[in-house]
Amino acid sequence: MDGTILISIYIFVLAIFVGFEVITKVPPLLHTPLMSGSNAISGITIVGAIISAGAGDYQLSQILGMVALICATINVVGGFMVTDRMLEMFKKEKKQEK
Repeated sequence: MDGTILISIYIFVLAIFVGFEVITKVPPLLHTPLMSGSNAISGITIVGAIISAGAGDYQLSQILGMVALICATINVVGGFMVTDRMLEMFKKEKKQEK
């Protein structure tokens, strides 16, 4: 195995562990605002997936780019839906205002 691939796998596994530890320490009150911020990161992932899928170098890179594009899009749309539902909870109803 090439040394570059081995280092990349090592960094990927460490990122998984660090991400898991960071996410589990977030209190529920801050979860939704942080999720809104992570939607911006997923937007960057969408741009990278489009570049990967459109590069056209290899068939595998096109397939993986398309899978990444679909997953990131689902993440962004789902995140905005959850954020919208959370914000609806804080709106006052018109009956209460009168």
